[in-house]
Amino acid sequence: MDLESADLTILGRITSASNATLLCDLGDTGERAVYKPIRGEVPLWDFPDGTLAGREVASYRVSEALGWGLIPETVLRDGPLGPGMVQRWVVEPDDSPELIDLFPLDGVPDGYLKVFTGYVEDADAPDGIAEVALAHADDPRLRRLAVLDVLINNADRKGGHVLTGPDGRVQGVDHGICLHAAPKLRTVLWGWSGRPVGDELLADVESFRAAPPDLTGLITDEEQDALVARAAVLLELGAMPLPTPSRPIPWPPF
Repeated sequence: MDLESADLTILGRITSASNATLLCDLGDTGERAVYKPIRGEVPLWDFPDGTLAGREVASYRVSEALGWGLIPETVLRDGPLGPGMVQRWVVEPDDSPELIDLFPLDGVPDGYLKVFTGYVEDADAPDGIAEVALAHADDPRLRRLAVLDVLINNADRKGGHVLTGPDGRVQGVDHGICLHAAPKLRTVLWGWSGRPVGDELLADVESFRAAPPDLTGLITDEEQDALVARAAVLLELGAMPLPTPSRPIPWPPF
C-alpha cells in the first residue's frame, strides 16, 4: 500500500508520545501507520516550530541513502488533521529480545555494554533502593543504528525508540528532533564510544558523504551542510564519539 496515497483512518492516539501521534489504518489493507500532524507538534525552544515532521522524513531518507533500512518508510503528506508525517507501523513480537534494558549492577549479561548506572526503588532491597545499570546489546544491528544517530545528530535516542520487527530487523522510530546544525547527540547507545566504527560502515558513510540526498524542503541548507560535515568528521576520526559533559543521555531513557 502506497503511504502517500492510502486513506488514513484514525484508530486512536498513542498517549505516551509528547506530540500528537495517531495510529491509523491504511485503507482496508490491514496495514497500519503512525500519523503525526504538524499541528500537533509541541513547541520546543531549540527546534523551529512546525519542522519535526520534515526531520522525521529527512532522517528516513538519510537511512535509505546509506542503504541501511533502519527507519520504517516515512513520508510527508496530507491527512485527516492536515499535513504531517506518516510512517509504517512496526509490530514487535512479544518474544522480541530486549536489546536495551536495566539490569542489576552485578547482573549485566555477557554480550551487553554498560552505559551508565543509577538507582531505582526496590521494595526487596535493604534500603528500598537498588543500584542498576542501563546496558545495550553488543549487536551489529544496534551498532549501525548508533552510527546513524551520530550522522543525523539524534537528540532523543531512547530505549523505547528501538524496535525489533517480526523479520528480526532492528529499526528506530521518533526522529523529530534530529538533524539540527548544532551538536545535540543524546542517546542510550554509548556502549561503543571511542571504539572504531568499522571499515564496512565507514565505506557506506564515505559513499553517503560523496553523494548525499537532497533534503531541500525538509531541513535547512545549513542543516544539510552540517549533516555532510558530521559524515566527514566521522570518516576522519574513524571512531565513535565520546559522550559530552552536557546531557549526553535523553531523559527519561525509555
